[in-house]
This record gives sequence, C-alpha cells and structure tokens, in this order.
Amino acid sequence: MLQLLTFLVEKLSLLSNFKLFECSWLDAEEQEEQEEQREQQERPAQRGAPPRRGDLLEVPRTLFTHFGIYLGDNKVAHMIPDILPVLTTDQRLIGSVISNKRLILGCMYKCATVRVDNLEDFAYGCSILVNCRDKTMKAPAFPNEEVAKRAEKHVGSIPYSLLWNNCEHFVTFCRYGHAASRQSEKFCECLKSIIRDQRSVIASGLLGMISIVCFGMAASTTLPTILIPFTLWMAG
Repeated sequence: MLQLLTFLVEKLSLLSNFKLFECSWLDAEEQEEQEEQREQQERPAQRGAPPRRGDLLEVPRTLFTHFGIYLGDNKVAHMIPDILPVLTTDQRLIGSVISNKRLILGCMYKCATVRVDNLEDFAYGCSILVNCRDKTMKAPAFPNEEVAKRAEKHVGSIPYSLLWNNCEHFVTFCRYGHAASRQSEKFCECLKSIIRDQRSVIASGLLGMISIVCFGMAASTTLPTILIPFTLWMAG
C-alpha cells in the first residue's frame, strides 16, 4: 500500500508538469490575475537579492509551494512531514534526507518536524522567492531577528495537518504572528466549487451505476451509488 502511494505521488508530480491539475472552473479573468501575481512574485527573485536572517523563503514546486525561514549562514528552518520522530530519538537518522515513504507516513500519522537544512537542500533546484507574503498578509511582519528566533524555538517534532498546520502555517506564524495558508484556502475553494457543480452529481451517479454493473447489486455498491449523489445534490 505504501509503495502504491509513493508511486502515485511520483506520477502526480510528473503529470502536473503537463498542467493536468489546473482548475477548469476558474474563469479567464481569475487565471489572468493569478498569472500577474506570479509575475510580481518572481521579479524580486530575479533581481538576485540575497536573503537575510528572518526572511520568509518560498519555493514553488510541482504540486505545491514549500516555505521556510532563513536563519543565516546558508541555513533554513522549514516544516516537513516525517514519521521518524515517532519511531526514534536518533537525531542523526531524523536529520537525514526525508524519503517519499517517510513523508507519506508522516502525513498519514499527522507528524512533522521543523528541521534546519542548508539553502540548496531546501530549494531542491527550484527558484526561491523572498518575502512575497509581506504584500498579501494583513498583519505586518515582525523584525527579522524575532522571526528567526521564533522559527528556531520550534525546531523539532511538531503535529502536522495537510490543511490546518502545514509549512505555510509555520512560516506565517513565525513572521506575522498569525498562522495562515493560501494553499489550503485555495484547495477548500476548489473543493467547494466541485461540490457545487451539478456535474459532480451526474458523474458520481454514473460511476455508481458502473460499479453496480461490474460488481453486482450489493450494499457496498448500491448505498454509495445512492448516498454520494444525494449528498452532493443537497450540498450543491
């Protein structure tokens, strides 16, 4: 099962390069707005200004954006799901490179670690954006030294939630005093759009009928065929 999940993560990363996961229900104006925001965020990085201690670093990756706090001396504190802190106290093992299996198990067990890695390992070959959240967050940023100290204070094992306590929540809490995640908000908005789209009711009903045809009439096929479309209809 774990190998299957790892395989799916790798394939989703490849498929995302072909833009298969862009939200089709976003209208043209909203997509243009997102492109403008992305261009505005990339301009500071292109100028090549070196990060300062306490800066918020943002690394756009294939399926998500990863965040960290720069601590100086080429070190970054960042939060990442990891199962090893649950299984061992050996800091040498915990500090090793996190594999996909460790990451997936950490997500499932809701356990993460705030760790300190060098800037190159944190970026993983991707471009780095600096303090882009300063323009979008309502609260002003703390002084950089205070931000760095807040991040260093949380180094170690920490509870994790993909939607409610992820790496973006960690850095916004350290820099602005308020944990927030635009990625989680966008995911919830997309999920809400799917639920409200009546085509989801039709699609779930068709899938239910196919499962009945393939596997026969049984509680495991009939009940989902009725309950899922009904729930989507009522929530839409």
